[in-house]
Amino acid sequence: MDSLKLGDAAAAAVSKTDNRVTLDSMIAKVEATEYLWPDVMPHMTICVIRLKNGFSLVGKSAPADPENFDLDLGQKFAFEDAVRQMWPLEGYALRERMAGEA
Repeated sequence: MDSLKLGDAAAAAVSKTDNRVTLDSMIAKVEATEYLWPDVMPHMTICVIRLKNGFSLVGKSAPADPENFDLDLGQKFAFEDAVRQMWPLEGYALRERMAGEA
């Protein structure tokens, strides 16, 4: 999550309004997380996150060399991949809310 936190902190530092998607707000919407390792590629980590509204996202990670597989890093990178996919969706939802206020 370090890279996500760095990006979120950089965005917060230049933010001029409260209208922004934050990492904390997205993490708070995660209701469940499950990790999978396919039999055909056991060094690949797949992370499925279910959000509180029932929507799901899938993140994945895999080292180029299977010998470099690390369980903890695989989970970390796959979860981050899923969260990164959430960012544009949350941005769209924020713009919709902002348009409704105008």
